[in-house]
Amino acid sequence: MLKFYYSLAPNPMKVALFLEEAGLPYQAIPVDTRKGEQHAAGFTALNPNAKVPVIVDGATTVFDSNAILLYLAEKTGQFLPAPQDRGPMLSWLMFVASGIGPYTGQCVHFKHYAPEKIDYAINRYDFEAWRHWKILDAHLADRPWMAGERYTLLDMAVWGWCRAVPFALGDTAWAQLPHVKHLFDAVNARPAAERAAALKDRHAFKTEMDDDARRAMFPQNERLKS
Repeated sequence: MLKFYYSLAPNPMKVALFLEEAGLPYQAIPVDTRKGEQHAAGFTALNPNAKVPVIVDGATTVFDSNAILLYLAEKTGQFLPAPQDRGPMLSWLMFVASGIGPYTGQCVHFKHYAPEKIDYAINRYDFEAWRHWKILDAHLADRPWMAGERYTLLDMAVWGWCRAVPFALGDTAWAQLPHVKHLFDAVNARPAAERAAALKDRHAFKTEMDDDARRAMFPQNERLKS
């Protein structure tokens, strides 16, 4: 059975959604990043970058959420775009990987978790997060799904990060991203999304962002103390 190493962060959740949509049997293995479990030798042997998600499918190990989505879609033949849409799908998938995810993640970090409020960093990442999300919103203005009429792995990649929009950009953000919100609601209405979200009930992840969690999540801060 496929092993799925996960937390409840955006990137693992998009993989959880694919697994549920495709009906693939899997063993969900929690990796509690606030406890530092991502740095354990057994886990870094699977992903040297010490991040979730990771899947182990027989003799094949795949890390990076978008790589996993592509691997699973190509293996199963499910949730791929029409052949003529493969190029645009790859472009938008990399846009999510290189833009939406990193800028939204850094926006969250500097607004909510950085040890000091740095106006320059907050302004930069808030601006770039908004810029990327508005590009997605404009793309979705005349189509129901990212690849047109077909629901694909690309929508799952976007959905994972949609879940972070209010925390990153504020409670009123959806009013400025109506087309992204429509996609988000459409995915949330799918039974597989409900099953993926239910992963939160399988394991009690640490919720406190205490000193131990900060050391595990943001090890770069330790350099400032030396």
